[in-house]
Amino acid sequence: MFKGINRRWLINTFCVILAIIILLVITLSVSVHSLCYNTVEAALTTHGEELASVFPGYTAENAELFQSAASVYAADFDYKDEMEIEVINADGKVVTSSTGFGTDEEDIPDYKNALRNSDGKARYIGRNPSGEKIMAVSRVIRNAQGAELGAVRYISSLRNADAKVLIYTLIAAAVGLIIIAVVAVSGYYFIRSIVKPVNEMSDTARRIAQGDFTAKIDKMYDDEIGDLCDSINDMAKELDANEKLKNDFISRVSHELRTPLTAIKGWAETMQYGVPDRITLEKGMSVIVKESSRLTSLVEELLDFSKLQSGRLTMQMARMDILAEIDEAVYMLKERALSEGKHLLYDDPEEMPIIYGDRNRLKQVFLNVIDNALKYTPEGGMIGVQVYQDFKEHTVKVVVADNGCGIAAEDLPKVKEKFYKANQKINGSGIGLAVADEIIKMHKGSLELESSPEVGTTVTITIPIYNEAAALDDDSQPLGGITPPTA
Repeated sequence: MFKGINRRWLINTFCVILAIIILLVITLSVSVHSLCYNTVEAALTTHGEELASVFPGYTAENAELFQSAASVYAADFDYKDEMEIEVINADGKVVTSSTGFGTDEEDIPDYKNALRNSDGKARYIGRNPSGEKIMAVSRVIRNAQGAELGAVRYISSLRNADAKVLIYTLIAAAVGLIIIAVVAVSGYYFIRSIVKPVNEMSDTARRIAQGDFTAKIDKMYDDEIGDLCDSINDMAKELDANEKLKNDFISRVSHELRTPLTAIKGWAETMQYGVPDRITLEKGMSVIVKESSRLTSLVEELLDFSKLQSGRLTMQMARMDILAEIDEAVYMLKERALSEGKHLLYDDPEEMPIIYGDRNRLKQVFLNVIDNALKYTPEGGMIGVQVYQDFKEHTVKVVVADNGCGIAAEDLPKVKEKFYKANQKINGSGIGLAVADEIIKMHKGSLELESSPEVGTTVTITIPIYNEAAALDDDSQPLGGITPPTA
């Protein structure tokens, strides 16, 4: 129970609140104690001021007259229920009191201090001979010549004052305990409202880490904890979707690898067990070469994807003519288009501005985009390739359009994601377009798709025109995995 967050809360919050309440109770007790004692002292001192009227000018000529007047004052004192008066003679002896009796008390600290004080006053808090806690205020009476005639001592019991201090202290302590109890209960439920979801999130995260992407956290609060629950649930959904895409990808790649290998193995075994006629031999060799090229392309695509995932996909940047790479890509796929009964049209401009890029990577992108257009275009369909300069944006645009099956609206935003494949009927790994998009981004360009089902797809590749200042900046500070050309 007192582990983790509970323990930190107990130490950091509960103990601090407890210390503050204890400090407040002590402060209140001291304040009440001081107030009550000051009230008693004020009452004793106030009555001491009456002596000016009892002994006008303090001009009594001898101790006998003083003692007589003081005895009458003590006997007629109106506040005997609240305090006691003692009359002390010049020898320091208590000769009479408001109770009508003298005492044998000799050690009177307040009287001795009053003799030493210039104003003839002093206060004492202590216990009387019977053990009762009292407060006493003594006032020395002197004649006109300054000779001591005696003193009057006002005494009040502190029993009531101490009782008030105790009552207020107990009340303060009770209020403090109530506050502590309320804080403890509210804190317990508050901490529980945090710890319980955190524990559930921890358990769910552990299940997700173990591969259970169907794990879900019930959202109990619409706050930061609730937002965290939503984030973990969304993460689980994304991981689940990615896991399915990865499994589909592995299945597709396995099929893509198995199909050409099966063809190669089959023709190789045919040739192993006997030399076929020339026509069959040429056909078999053609299949082997074609499927080997297909395997090579697939392996290179997988290697590029691996480099992309690990951040090791680099560019060898240099000034280049983009038309040369597009011409070569179109030429490489022209024969395939003819063999498949499709029309690959290329509007070849006379010249284009120089761009700054990696010629091999850009040719890879052009081949991938045109290859996709051929895959998704039926026999008799048309694929058009166009290159033009956008003077407003200072870019070169390469547009590849087809009238193939197109892409559904819900699939269009995802086709550039890794592993995603909109049309499962067409061969392909589903990573080529993701790699192509990343290559174009590393050239500070963009790859955009527009498509409608049964109408066709248009891919627009935008690459900035060569800028000497930008190229120098790339050479001095390569960014985004771009490696400047070596001399």
